[in-house]
Amino acid sequence: MADRSFKLEIVSPQRVVFVDSVESFTAPGTLGSFQVLYNHAPLLSSIGIGEVKVVDTKGQAFRYATSGGFVEVRQNHVVTLAETAERWDQIDVERAKAARDRATKRLAEKKADTDLVRARAALARALNRLRIVERE
Repeated sequence: MADRSFKLEIVSPQRVVFVDSVESFTAPGTLGSFQVLYNHAPLLSSIGIGEVKVVDTKGQAFRYATSGGFVEVRQNHVVTLAETAERWDQIDVERAKAARDRATKRLAEKKADTDLVRARAALARALNRLRIVERE
């Protein structure tokens, strides 16, 4: 069978998260999820809070929680610049639960000085992490 793989790099400000050849890459685009396969057309997209799914050349799937960033697809090379990217088995569940609880409390208190946009984003990130862990 012909090689249908392409190079994928997932990079966050803290570290290089993933670099390898893969068969499939799925991301939470801000206008809807999308999948990249071999010979995909050039693309530049923003991504939001959600799940990135990678299928390597052996058919093994890896899932990552991401909180936003950008994806560039060009000539069988995908580069993802993610604000954060945490593989499902490396997510600190207790930390995610604590973040969820803090954000929920801030939103429930309805104080005038609460940054609602920031609190809602924190809640969405925490819930995303927990959802990804629970799916495994």
